[in-house]
Amino acid sequence: MSTNEPSPLQLRLRLLLWSAALPGLALVGLVLAVFFVLSLSLLAIWFGLPLLILATVIIRGLTEAHRGWLAEWLGTPIPTPYRPLPPTRNILTRSAAILRDPATWRDLSWLFINATLGLLLTLLPLALLAQAVQAVLINLYWPALPGVHWVMFVPVQDAATALLALLPGLLCLLLFWWLSPVCMRAYARLSRLLLAPTENQRLAARVQHLHESRADTVDAQASEVRRIERDLHDGAQARLVSLGMSLGLAEEIFDHDPATAQRLLAEARATTQQALTELRSLVRGIHPPVLVERGLQGAIRALVVSQAIPVTVDIDLPGRPPAPVESAAYFAITEVLTNITKHAAAERAWVRVNHGRGRLVIVVGDDGVGGADRSGGSGLRGIERRLDAFDGTIGIVSPAGGPTIVTMELPCVLSSPRTSLSSGTG
Repeated sequence: MSTNEPSPLQLRLRLLLWSAALPGLALVGLVLAVFFVLSLSLLAIWFGLPLLILATVIIRGLTEAHRGWLAEWLGTPIPTPYRPLPPTRNILTRSAAILRDPATWRDLSWLFINATLGLLLTLLPLALLAQAVQAVLINLYWPALPGVHWVMFVPVQDAATALLALLPGLLCLLLFWWLSPVCMRAYARLSRLLLAPTENQRLAARVQHLHESRADTVDAQASEVRRIERDLHDGAQARLVSLGMSLGLAEEIFDHDPATAQRLLAEARATTQQALTELRSLVRGIHPPVLVERGLQGAIRALVVSQAIPVTVDIDLPGRPPAPVESAAYFAITEVLTNITKHAAAERAWVRVNHGRGRLVIVVGDDGVGGADRSGGSGLRGIERRLDAFDGTIGIVSPAGGPTIVTMELPCVLSSPRTSLSSGTG
């Protein structure tokens, strides 16, 4: 349901609209089901193949729309149960994959059930209200009716029986008021039985997700190892080699050219400081010491101080996340703020962090030009891979002209309570 709960009258009006719309959609679904079966029967002469694909596309569009509507009524999203299609343009291969997908046949079963039992559940509230309205209106037009006209179990043939018909009309109105949400909930649960993934499908999707997540994690770790090797080879290692050469040369000329030896020793000292700086930077890139010492809250506040634009920070954490989650969250926030600095042309940004329902929720936004896209090579895809290793999610809202809002969630349990930090500006 939506966050703003409708009044009882508004709810019944919405249910009435659905009761009027769903029967038509049920009949459309029945026509599509017959079209699908007809397409199957024509596969032998190849003419049915394009018809089958067309029918499947329309049916899946209809069932996806129903999943969205049912999620609104049930208050929980209904995942898409379809298997991913093979990465090929071969129409036969893709059609075979569609026919082997159990969700295709569950959709077909739902179309037939929706046109029978589902139709009954959706029409019942509409029929009850129609009877209640008829009981009122018949007091106006009963003289124009030839013979006896029945309102439920009351035969209307004069003014007295027309007034008496108001009693079953009132009963129908009360039944409509009580049964309409019951029927809609029953319809939603009946549809969910066939439109939602089965337990086996959920497990298969979970295994596939873990497989892809593991592959992404392995790739990310290999890339990180290569980066560390490259930084060590091109940075600290090169400087240490230069340091050894300078010290060796200074040792050789120290007796007969002390001034040059002294200059070489000064250069060696400077090289040592540069190597230490690079090693510290490398360590911070692996796991920042400030994250270990001050936790996620302190690390974020230290991070925003170095940003080129003002960043408002609002953190409310009653405890501390596990170290791997802290690290993933910190680097994700770092990457988003880096993207803002490079691409957003923003004047200000904000970071909000809180924990609820077993999830660490991070919102990073800016007032820049918008247009952020995770497929555009802006680093957002890397954040998605990093979070995916923890079953985390990332959502991006970035219309042209801004603002950009990046929402990240990581499932975790906090450790012992800590004092929450109030809002501030970095």
